[in-house]
Amino acid sequence: MAYRQKNNPLHAITLEQIVTKLFDHYGWDVLAEKVHINCFKKDPSIKSSLKFLRKMPWARKEVEHLYLTTFSAQNPWTKK
Repeated sequence: MAYRQKNNPLHAITLEQIVTKLFDHYGWDVLAEKVHINCFKKDPSIKSSLKFLRKMPWARKEVEHLYLTTFSAQNPWTKK
């Protein structure tokens, strides 16, 4: 039986899934405006973004926060 983290909305979601979904939703230009990091501004790619976000916890937190605020309203399991 798998252990579930019922209070962690990012449980079982990889960083690659987060960046890919945000890119599909916003595109690189809007994503760079919302999260001010160079990996979204200069020659952006999923691979370079993942490399940067894995090294910089502060940037990863910003991207995760954007993901949660963008897609939490679409989640039917979230209580508001």
